[in-house]
Amino acid sequence: MMRSTPRQTSLWAVVAAAACVVGVYAAESLRITPLVAGDRVLVSFELADAYTDSVRQAIASGLRTTFTYQLELRTVATIWMDRTIATAIVTASDQFDNLTRRHTLTRTVDGHVEETLVSDDENVVRRWLTMWKALPLCETSRLDPSRDYYVRISARTRPSGESLLGLARTISGQAKFRFAR
Repeated sequence: MMRSTPRQTSLWAVVAAAACVVGVYAAESLRITPLVAGDRVLVSFELADAYTDSVRQAIASGLRTTFTYQLELRTVATIWMDRTIATAIVTASDQFDNLTRRHTLTRTVDGHVEETLVSDDENVVRRWLTMWKALPLCETSRLDPSRDYYVRISARTRPSGESLLGLARTISGQAKFRFAR
């Protein structure tokens, strides 16, 4: 019978822990809905099941909690790599004040503050952090009606206290659509 070296045992422990992390986050889903309306491509999305107990605890402790979404509008290229048409980085953050028991919520698009809100309702906070409706991504003049497109979104949460290995946690998803004039 072969014995494992301490190094092999450590490696297997890391692999097993990573598999557990992947299993935990597989329950989270990123629902993406692209829509062509007028002369714009709009994107709505929801990061379901991301408002977890650890997110609630981080918020309640007063830590600034931020959900960052990286959006890409892409088309399938004929050779090698897909072509990126438009990108955006949007954030939704919450700063909870333990004295007033109120949440100061902020949304930014590409570094510019788009909206702020103060609320004491946890349901408003959950929706603010995990849902976006009709976010303009690009103008349709940049699209070719003969091509297929897709929107890819990667989402991260800070603080990311749930990772067993201290790794940055990223959830990704994509949705395809066809542009028709």
